[in-house]
Amino acid sequence: MKDRKIRFCAAAMAAVCLTVGAAVAAGEGTQADPLITLSYLNQTAIPAVLEQVDGKAQAYQEELAGELDQAIQQYTAKMEELVGDKSAQQHAATYTVVTLKKDQQLNMDIGCEVMLRIGTAQCVSTSNPGLINTTTGAILNNGKDLEVNHLYMATITGRAIKATANTTKVLVRGGYTIV
Repeated sequence: MKDRKIRFCAAAMAAVCLTVGAAVAAGEGTQADPLITLSYLNQTAIPAVLEQVDGKAQAYQEELAGELDQAIQQYTAKMEELVGDKSAQQHAATYTVVTLKKDQQLNMDIGCEVMLRIGTAQCVSTSNPGLINTTTGAILNNGKDLEVNHLYMATITGRAIKATANTTKVLVRGGYTIV
């Protein structure tokens, strides 16, 4: 009889445990009891969030790339407009030998550098300072002669040199036009 009571108590205890376990399992992950498992996080929730983040990041990256391409095109168009043709852009990066005939004028953009190599030339400017002699640090004003092998820079718009010899050769780096 004692053995029967122990079996009955054990069976009753097992039934209670199964009932409580089933009740807990049925309510898992509800709004009232938001219990979730680690495997659900690793296999379902985190991959879904990462997929959404990747999609948004990709869309944002494509948007930024489009804006960058547009800005580069606008910058290139503006530079071509300011500097002129593509050969003038190439002149901006390297020194170019330019030959001027008497009374021809080389109009210089800001930052343009000129070195007189052969012949004679004068500074042309409507105000002072004309050109900056970067070799000596002196200022060359309107009508003054350039010295051979001295480097001059235009720091203000409207600066130019005018050839006073039949053949004048200069090295030029930067934007310029010849008139």
